[in-house]
Amino acid sequence: MRLLRLAKIATVAIRYGLDQMVLEHEPTGRARGLSRLSRALFFWRDLDRRSEAERLRLALEALGPIFVKFGQVLSTRRDLLPPDLAEELAKLQDQVPPFPSEQAIAQVEAAYGKPLAEIFAEFDPTPVASASVAQVHFARLHDGREVAVKVLRPGMKPVIGHDLALMDTLAGLTEKLWADGKRLKPREVVAEFAKHLYDELDLMREAANCSQLRRNFENSPLLLVPEVHWDYCTPSVMVMERMHGIPISQTQRLQAQGTDLKALSRAGVEIFFTQVFRDGFFHADMHPGNIFVHADGRYIALDFGIVATLNDNDKNYLAQNFLAFFRRDYKRVAEAHIESGWAPADTRVDELEAAIRAVCEPIFDRPLKDISFGKLLLRLFQTSRRFNVEIQPQLVMLQKTLLNIEGLGRQLDPDLDLWKTAKPFLEKWMESQMGWRGFVRNLKNEAPYWARSLPQIPRLAQQALAAQARAPETGVATQAALAAIQATQARHERWLRLALLLAAGIFALEIFRSLG
Repeated sequence: MRLLRLAKIATVAIRYGLDQMVLEHEPTGRARGLSRLSRALFFWRDLDRRSEAERLRLALEALGPIFVKFGQVLSTRRDLLPPDLAEELAKLQDQVPPFPSEQAIAQVEAAYGKPLAEIFAEFDPTPVASASVAQVHFARLHDGREVAVKVLRPGMKPVIGHDLALMDTLAGLTEKLWADGKRLKPREVVAEFAKHLYDELDLMREAANCSQLRRNFENSPLLLVPEVHWDYCTPSVMVMERMHGIPISQTQRLQAQGTDLKALSRAGVEIFFTQVFRDGFFHADMHPGNIFVHADGRYIALDFGIVATLNDNDKNYLAQNFLAFFRRDYKRVAEAHIESGWAPADTRVDELEAAIRAVCEPIFDRPLKDISFGKLLLRLFQTSRRFNVEIQPQLVMLQKTLLNIEGLGRQLDPDLDLWKTAKPFLEKWMESQMGWRGFVRNLKNEAPYWARSLPQIPRLAQQALAAQARAPETGVATQAALAAIQATQARHERWLRLALLLAAGIFALEIFRSLG
């Protein structure tokens, strides 16, 4: 099986000249000799009409669904790839023929251990969508609710295991044969892809992602997320509320139903920044096939296999960078890189500032509405690599999602000024984090920990004194420890008094407000 698959890969690689792509870029005499030999043996190939990036995309399409998905994931690693290659791989479409309905029904019955008629009142055997790891059927529960049933492709794990093993082998060869191979870390990229792909094979994980996003946007006037029917979910079958809407790419139908496209484009930007900065949990696969629009103008999110998370440090870093960009404060951008720990501590701020200025100034000479937010972030990542900045995977996913959002927004409204739309949101978020509201919220969050630790301090002091009495020779160290405990107690008491005063002030303010 693996030998046949390897033979197919070799045939496709030769057909599209992938060997030339590697060998022609090598400076060694041995590589140049292999390149000439390859050209002589396969003289019949007509490679001049297509670029290297296009040939790689066509080769991945010829190799099948798993390699197509690998190309899609690889296209998100714009911090590693040349721009032309990333753009070409982004064109890959996961349009996979559906597997037979009989197999889908058998998969569902095996998951529940009962006949299909006992599970659903109706089940449409014709799939409405098909991708590399699953396909979707519409159905109706016995209580009348309409649902969408996502069914995992049968026998996927062995196929994926074989293809991933071959990818890892090819990645190892790339590292050895290509001078730039080690810098691009192909084996690490394959490992990252394997984790992402195996995560997608567990539909319970996707259901949990969907449920979390729905909870985050409950009663939202901007976004609808389907309800998960947990009683019907298994690792191989996911059942959720059926959503009715128009694909966001069908702008003529949207206009016909009276949707305000300009308002829709602005709402998309707000949804994205709300996910990123309010929740730190965002849908990271927002291409047109995964987004519909409801008749009331709200977005509908679908397919939750790929999500990403950001912690408070990530969000703070991003907000500071974005606002500094708005103000052309390149020094602050450089300082944020170093403060976050992503740039080495010994990095010279002025040198990093100069590099960032060289990236940004040419962009800012254009009208703001013509500036690509996502591409600016990409250029920053590429520049940062010169200073050994470690770009975090979650930020690469964010940059890829931002490009998707930007493209969708400008498809709906060519005059969309993403900067102008995002700036008030970012400033409000920064104020809530850094201003007095953020200070009060942090005090409220920390108060329970102080309340638990303060009563323990007298006991710890007594234990320290008892230890000193038992071992006089350690008296100096014990005294120092006791002094530290007392200082901590005094500091905690001061903060607690301040917190109580602030809480009393807020309480009094609320009373006055209610009386007024």
